[in-house]
Order: sequence, then C-alpha cells, then structure tokens
Amino acid sequence: MSNPMRPPRPPWPSASPQPPLPARPAVGLGSRRMLLTAPVLAGALVLGGCSQGASSQAPGAAPSSSSPAAPVPSWAKVTGPPRIVPAVREFRPADGNGWRPTKGARIVVPAGEKSAVADEAQLMAKDLGGLAVVWGNQEVRPGDIEVKLTGGARGKRANNAPVGSAADESYTLTARDTRLTLTAPTDTGVFNATRTVKQAVRTAGGLPEGTIEDRPDRPQRGMMLDNARKPFTADWIEARIRQLADLKLNQLQLHFSDDQGFRIQSDSHPQIVSADHLTKDQVRHLIKVGQSLHVALIPEIDSPGHLGAVLDHYPDLQLRNASGKVLRGAIDISKPQAGELVDSLLKEFGQLFTGPYWHLGGDEYQALMASNPEASYPQLAKAARDKYGSGATIKDLATGWLNDRQKTVEAAGKNRIEAWNDGFFEGGKVAADKNRTVAYWTGREIGAREPESYLREGRTVLNLNDEFLYYVLGEPNGFTYPTGERIYKSWTPRVLRHTSPVSVPESQTGADRIPGGRFAIWCDHAQAQTAQQIADGIRLPLAALAQKTWDPRTPAQSWPDFKALANRL
Repeated sequence: MSNPMRPPRPPWPSASPQPPLPARPAVGLGSRRMLLTAPVLAGALVLGGCSQGASSQAPGAAPSSSSPAAPVPSWAKVTGPPRIVPAVREFRPADGNGWRPTKGARIVVPAGEKSAVADEAQLMAKDLGGLAVVWGNQEVRPGDIEVKLTGGARGKRANNAPVGSAADESYTLTARDTRLTLTAPTDTGVFNATRTVKQAVRTAGGLPEGTIEDRPDRPQRGMMLDNARKPFTADWIEARIRQLADLKLNQLQLHFSDDQGFRIQSDSHPQIVSADHLTKDQVRHLIKVGQSLHVALIPEIDSPGHLGAVLDHYPDLQLRNASGKVLRGAIDISKPQAGELVDSLLKEFGQLFTGPYWHLGGDEYQALMASNPEASYPQLAKAARDKYGSGATIKDLATGWLNDRQKTVEAAGKNRIEAWNDGFFEGGKVAADKNRTVAYWTGREIGAREPESYLREGRTVLNLNDEFLYYVLGEPNGFTYPTGERIYKSWTPRVLRHTSPVSVPESQTGADRIPGGRFAIWCDHAQAQTAQQIADGIRLPLAALAQKTWDPRTPAQSWPDFKALANRL
C-alpha cells in the first residue's frame, strides 16, 4: 500500500497574521514492525504600553516599591477551543484575550519544586522559542507561565516508573489576565500540560481564555517496534520517541530479538549480535530521551520461539521433532542449558533497560502448533511429566518456562511483566503467573482463546488487536496496513479481538483491567517499505490511537477535521 507524503500545512487560523514556523530539522532514517524538535513560538510578539494597574501583578502578590510594574502585553484574541491531539477532555471558556508567548515572558517555578519539574520547565521554554525559566518566590508577571505541583500525588515519579492512574497524568491549564497557570499532581502531568501548550501555540498561536481540565482514560498508550527483522537507526527511533511524547503516548516496546536478527550489542554473547545493531550507548541514550519525555522503553526478548538469531550459534539447543527435523527459531525447553542461555540474556539486558517493564514473548512456539505435540516432540512430553507429574503436557512445560523466565527478570527489578496471549493456556497443571499481563494480539490462531476468558480469570489484558493495530510490512497473511480513520471511527480499548467490544461488563474492562493499547509495527517483509515510508504510514494511526486511549467518548471532531489537524502538528 502506498503511503502519501505529508501535505503542506494550511495557513494559521488566527485573527491576525502569524509568523511562519522555523523549518523542522531532518531526522535520521534507518530501515514486523516525527516529532517537532524545532521551537514553536507562533504568537505575535507585541508588548503594549505600560500599565500601573492591578492587572500587572500576579493575583495576591504585593506590589513592588523598588521597581516599576511589568508592562501588560497586548495581542490578538485567541479564539475557539484548544485544537490539539489528543483533544482535551474539558475546556471551560472565559472572557478575555487568552495567552500567547511574548517577548520577555518567563516560566516561573517555585523553588521547592525545581527538582521535580526542572526538566519539564526547560523543555517548554525551548519549545516556546527560548523563554527564560526562573525559580523561587518570583512575582508572576503579565505574560508569564506559572508551573505548580499540587495534590496528594505531588512529586516526581522515578524514571520510567509505571503510571498508576489517570490522576498521575492529569493537569490543569488556566489562561487568565494575560497569565498562564499550569498545575498538576506529578511531573508527568506537568509534562502532558507542556505538550498541550506546545500544540496550542502551533495551531492557534496560544491558549484561549479559560480553564482546561485534562487526563487520560487509559494509563498505557504507545507503540511496538520490530527492530529485529528490520534494523532502524538510533536517530529514527529517537524521532519516534519524540513523536509519541508529543501525542502523550507513553510507551515504546522494542522487539529486538527474533529469527532474523539480534539488534542490540551483547557483551555476554557477542557472537549472536547482527552486523547492523544498536550499541548499548545508543540504547542508553534512547532510554534517557524516553525518561526526559515520559516515554518508557519496554524490552522484549521473545522465547521459547523466535530465537533463531541466537540459536544459530547454539545448534545443540535447537528444537527437533521426533524425526530429527530442526524447527528454526524454537529452543528445546527440555534442556537445562536452554534456560541458562536465555536467563543470561535476560540478566544482561535487565541491567541495560532500567525501567520496571519486561516483555517475555511466549508466542508461536512451534511445538505447540503441531496437531499432536506430545507425539511430535516426545522429549518435551517426557520433560513435562518428569517436572510436573503424571498428566502434565507440553503446555505445562511451556507455561513453566515463562514462569521461570519471569522469576529471572523479577530478580532484576522488573515488576511489570507481559507476554503474548498465545503464551497463556487454559487448564493444565501449571498456571501462568497471575501478575503477568496478557498482550492480546490475535484471534487468528487455531484454538486461540477469546479475550473474555483472560478477563474472567482476573488478568490484565493490553490491547494490540491485529485487526486494527498491526502494521505488517508487505501485508502478508491477509494483513492490510491499518488506517487512522478506521482506528478513529471503530476501535476502542475494549475492542480486543476482531471488530466488536468484549462481551463482559464494563466494570471488568476499565483501565485497571484493560490498561490501554499499543500500535505494532512488524517487519515481516523488511524491504517492503523504507523507514521514511513507515514513518509516514504510521503517523495518522498513532494520532488516532492517542485520541482513542486518551478520551473514551466518541470524538467530537469528524475524521476529516481530525486528519487536517493531525497533518498540521
């Protein structure tokens, strides 16, 4: 499917002429799976005559006897509700000209909150063309932005820490009397508010008079990238992190190991690493960028299937059927050395990826795709009975395998563990760890369980519905490139399989049970698209995903209007 290039941005829609934006810098490109880095100062930078009235001081501030009052800025009225992606949940308009970034305006942060929101304040200052940031007991002058932390969750979350609830990411923006006040309970909420300010300045030159109350519906919102089958440059991945952040998407999963490649430097097993790979320093940089933009990087080393690039160097651990045929990519989980090999990789990369998340894979283990697994793989059947007793099956052995790998990553400090839905099995003698999230991607597999069964077990189910959210290069096996329009009109987090919402009570499908969704880029036919074509092709789907995971209501904008807005940002 062709992917048209981004159309030219339409004219600014404000009441007075607006200056053009600076040109965007080019981003680096790499090759089963763009953000604005230039300043976005867009308002008319005009200062009106000096006013000695009360409006020149912050509400409640004492007048200064040692210096004259700051001049009151004057600008064309910012009209209409804020136009951003995702749309704000609530806007209460008021009478006034709104707020625009002006020459001499500052970002004011109380001294006690400097350590918590310093990064966010500095980023907003850069986005708005280099505003000054001041700390301490400063008078909030006309044109200034005041940043404050408030509420019971007040403070700074640890880098890459999981978001607990919508309240952690909520914020309030109030434009009143030429000033802008930004309040939030955590630094993440402050960051989300800065994204709203950035977009509003780009689309309308500023924020209209009134108050925005905003928060996400689902705490996990993001993208998965298959950089195992197709290598992508660090610059390309960084550009995606920045793109996700501007859309208030907060996760990037990296599927960096598969049959076609192992794409991150390994010190413990250097021989398994593909020639085209990321260095650990590059990954550390990406993690740091993600931390600064509140995007968690989630590593995935898939097992016991999809290990071909690793097993090419460990042929004795390759799975063989009863006839001696090697099943490429599958590891023989009856052998103790198999667990030792994978655990050594999990430990190494558990130190590299510092956050709490880990994806164990668990999908498409070829032994379980046979019509009669026990007959086809007698060594696995025997190992299951030896380990778990009479009546145990290969499904039990595979479940135990993932449980053991989960213990390894938990020992490395990970407590948000995921696996693909076809790595969970009903019945049997061994149950999957109850704290493992189901990453539900498919109903195409023969015998695939319905998502309702996981919810009824009390499990958390993350939405990666391959009907809407799978961008598979080359469109093999009946896949077609997903469109933003289809996601925008027909998908919600409750649409976990096929095209209909799950048939369980809404009380069981809230953010604590279905925490959100990820858009997945799979590179099955790696050369089907260039990295630039992929970036173009995923832009509108990501914008639509951002909207549908941020606000559960039917979008107020028509698709053509939403598309036009997304094309401008």
